[in-house]
Amino acid sequence: MIGLIQRTARASVSTGGRPLGEIGRGILALVGVRRGDDRAAADRLLERLLAYRIFPDADGRMSRSLRETGGGLLLVPQFTLAADTRKGTRAGFSTAAAPEEARALFGYLLAQAVQAHSPVAAGEFGADMQVELINDGPVTFWLET
Repeated sequence: MIGLIQRTARASVSTGGRPLGEIGRGILALVGVRRGDDRAAADRLLERLLAYRIFPDADGRMSRSLRETGGGLLLVPQFTLAADTRKGTRAGFSTAAAPEEARALFGYLLAQAVQAHSPVAAGEFGADMQVELINDGPVTFWLET
């Protein structure tokens, strides 16, 4: 699984003008599911999301995690992250999980996140979403499992 994480001052996701989720200070995680990913990969990604040290300490060093700061977690499914972009000028999606497998795995990740952390918000799998964020820093990392 892939998590493109961004440290936020605030972030929200909506579809068709309907709000789906919103957080203040925290992490926006765009989540891609690749073929072969499983619940163990989702568990590992969640652990990394909660424990990755991207928030500043008193000295300004990134040494505090989402778990330590109590910030929000906004999970947004984004199948394009699993695209094969190694050659050509058009992405290939043979490396992405099948839609139903990806939907189930994203649902599992979300359920586990809700049990492990608060607050958690999410986008809608398969929807055409609009994501707004104020990236704090900017700070962005690519996490893989």
